[in-house]
Amino acid sequence: MENCKIAPFPLPKGLKLSTIEGHVSTDPKIYRRIVGKLLYLNMTRPDISYAVQQLSQFLTEPRTPHYAVAPHVLKYLKGTLNNGLFHNSNNALSLKAYNDVDWGTCAYIGRSLTGFCIFLGDSLVSWKTKKLKVVSKSFSEAEYRPMSQTTSEVVWIEGLLQDLLIHVPILISLFCDNKSAQYIAENTVFR
Repeated sequence: MENCKIAPFPLPKGLKLSTIEGHVSTDPKIYRRIVGKLLYLNMTRPDISYAVQQLSQFLTEPRTPHYAVAPHVLKYLKGTLNNGLFHNSNNALSLKAYNDVDWGTCAYIGRSLTGFCIFLGDSLVSWKTKKLKVVSKSFSEAEYRPMSQTTSEVVWIEGLLQDLLIHVPILISLFCDNKSAQYIAENTVFR
């Protein structure tokens, strides 16, 4: 892929991968190797988190369309070799978290796709994209569950910083774009 055309985005626009379209691969080892290396690279490249999550769903039975998308991610990486995380040494030591959900994203099992990112000052220190383990019956529930998971991650990071004797202000912001989920989180009767 040395002389390949660079892709501007990790995944093609409007891509919908399926478990039934295309022919099943007779040798899935190549696909698994590519996705395995992307999973490893995902630790330092949050920009490919969603793409890696999408590709890793099909490790058990990859099909021809999956093989076509995996090199697209590699073409994107070739064009963004100098991208990465920057951690400023003069950062304010305050935690803030953002999370969002795509309710019922998976067309096959109805589960929602969630993602979060946590910043220490202006530096990104934790991120994740995954499918929820359960099917949510409402958009509020779909938003509230990831808020809880994000809060658990924030508490873990705050505990880690305390163990390292780094003082972090107690007021930690969690940003969410759903008012009803915020009301549920703020109301002590619901918890």
